[in-house]
Parts: sequence; structure tokens; C-alpha cells
Amino acid sequence: MKTKPSVELRLRVLGAVEYAVGESIRARIKNVAEKIFIDQSNQLEHRFTWKTISTWYYRYKSNGVTSMDNKTRSDKNTYRKIQSNELAEAIKEVLPNLSKNKTGTFVKSTLYRYLLKHQFFTRSQLAPNTFYRMVREQGLLDETCTKQLRLSFSMQFSNELWQADTMHGPRIKQPDGSLRKTFLIAFIDDASRVITHGEFFYADNTKNMIDAFRSALYKRGKPDRLYFDNGSNYKSKEILQACLRLDIRLSHAPVRDGAAKGKIERFFRGFRDRFLTQHTEYQSIEALNELTHQWIENDYNSQHHTGIQMKPIDRFNLDLSRIEFINDDHYSEEIFFIEETRNVSNTNTILINSTRYECPVDMRSKKVQVRYDRNTRNRFIIYYKDKRMGEAHLLNLHHNAKQIRTLDK
Repeated sequence: MKTKPSVELRLRVLGAVEYAVGESIRARIKNVAEKIFIDQSNQLEHRFTWKTISTWYYRYKSNGVTSMDNKTRSDKNTYRKIQSNELAEAIKEVLPNLSKNKTGTFVKSTLYRYLLKHQFFTRSQLAPNTFYRMVREQGLLDETCTKQLRLSFSMQFSNELWQADTMHGPRIKQPDGSLRKTFLIAFIDDASRVITHGEFFYADNTKNMIDAFRSALYKRGKPDRLYFDNGSNYKSKEILQACLRLDIRLSHAPVRDGAAKGKIERFFRGFRDRFLTQHTEYQSIEALNELTHQWIENDYNSQHHTGIQMKPIDRFNLDLSRIEFINDDHYSEEIFFIEETRNVSNTNTILINSTRYECPVDMRSKKVQVRYDRNTRNRFIIYYKDKRMGEAHLLNLHHNAKQIRTLDK
């Protein structure tokens, strides 16, 4: 049985490096690698390769004696790409589509291939041996074990967590005969599986992302936390600032980790299989969105969901008393405005896009925050220390001159 060398012995080896013959540290280490050392704690003889000594030497030089041991991975005995609770939920969803063998059990290889085929994960995310080990060690084919794992992966209340993502949609024929691609932006509530909003757009950009997010908030209330993709639209300045103003925690899925957004990805699969296969031609994007809205509300939110064993909308409504709704009014629109800092001049004006605007109250020589819609740029709201001061107005030099002459009289 191979015995691990004591710290004292390793320090002796490193000490020998300092006094070994050789013009370079590499030469001295290789010289020491030829020697035999006796561990005083057990009188065993040891001889170490030059690579082992080199590893000890540079770890010791960098961080001292505590770093000489090989570090155990912080995520040892866990699965870094697919978690057990995510796999448990996927297995629960697909088992009704599979048959047991003659012994009354599900064939794990068949289950694995089915999950791959229906894109619950990729082979690079979960290798066959890892899959078999997880199923065996976690008891993922045992209904009691999987129920506990799946519950641990779900939020307790509606609007505790929303997931969101974008799906490539069908192409729609335009009046000029060209085909234009569409994109579905959708939000799903983690606890209830309700689709809080889903809408097709002709572009996958920040403006459309904000429009979809705003609609979801007005329809289903404010979530405590958002779990978004790493796309630029989901990391825009407007989204970040809106979440800060609404006290919503924002987090992003790891890059290229689709399994982290499992619930919204599974909705997209069902939407393709059950909706897009039934509707293949659309007169306009408005017609597509009308059909999509009807399907989401009638054929998804209001139908039995195997993951929660009830209708998503019924599960969502159980928590209505704790949901905070947002009014669709003039002020809530400003939540999604971009914010920039401006210096107010001695004449109580600020410069925006090379144009002078007058502050609604006297803010001379102060730094203020200006909120505006970057797409329209027709309203500029002034904030000072997080307090709304009012709307800035285009500077009217002629009007101001008349006011001064009136005061002089």
C-alpha cells in the first residue's frame, strides 16, 4: 500500500533542492529526484519524480506549506453540468412515453437516448456513464426520490422566480414576397409553470425584450427574482436599471448552459411540438401572436401539467394574495427608461443630444439623473437623489426673453 509522505519529509526534499548541484532550479530538482529519502515517521524509503518535486516547490513558493497538498475540488461528488434535480424533473416528464421491459423496469439506455433525442440535454452535458451513475446513486427511477428532488428544484411560491429566453420562430411572408424571421420571447414562473407572457417579434433586440418584460409585469405582477440568458438583450442597461428600481434580483445562466433554464426550454419544446406543427402559415405577425396568446392561455396555462399535477393558472392563483401588481400608467412607463447623469448649468439647463432643456425646478450647479426612452427620446424626466423632480422642457429662449422684459417693467 502506497503511503503518503509526511509534510516533514516533503520539506526535507525542498530543502535539498536549495543545496543541490545545478545552474538552474530545474537542474537542481532533477538532481534531487535521483536521491532516496527516508521518512522518519515510519522509516519507509521514498523516491520522487522531478515533476512531483517541482509541483511541491512552486506551490510552496507561492502559498507556503499549506498549499503543498493536492486540493480537493469544491464540487466533488456533485455534477457540474446537469444537477440531479434537473435530471429528475426531465425523467419524470418523459417516463409516460416509455414502456417497461419484461422484468417491469425501464431500460436506462433507452431512457438516455430518448432524453438526448428530445433535447433535454446534450451528450457533452451528460455522458452515458455519468447518467447511469446519477440514476443509480440518486434513485432517479424511484418515484419517492424523484418527487423530493423535483420539489427541491422548484420555488415555493408564485412570482418567486421567473425564467426567460428567446426561441427562433417561423418565417412570415411579407407584402413584397420576402420571408422575415420571427423570435418568441417568453417568461415562465418557476413554481406554477405559468407562462406570464409570450410574444413574437421581428427582431431579437433590447426594445422588444423590454416590451415583452413590461407586458409580463402588467399581466402577472412583479417577480422577486429573474433568471435570464446571457444574451446582450438580457444584460442591457435598461433591464438592469429596471430591476434595481423594482427591487428585482437579476441573475444570469452560465454561458452555454441550457440545462440551467430547463423549465423555459421544455416549454419551447412543447410549443414547437404542439403549436407550431399545427399552424404552419401566418398572414402577419399580429395573427401569429393572436394564435400564440390563445394557445398559451387555453391550451397551456389552463391545462393539467404533469410536473405540478394541476393546471398552471390554478397553481399561480393560489398565491395571488402575496403577488405585487404594477399599474400600467404614466409613471410606471419610466421604470424602463434608460438613466444618465447630467450637470445642470448656472442657467438651470442640461444638454441632451446637443440640445438644451430646462429643468422643471431650480437645480442649478447640481448633478441630476435624466431618464428617457432611448427609442423615442421625446420625454426627459429629471431625478435628484432618487426623487422625481418632473419633466424637462425644450429651452425656449424667446419665451424666456419675454419673461425677463416683463419683470423689468
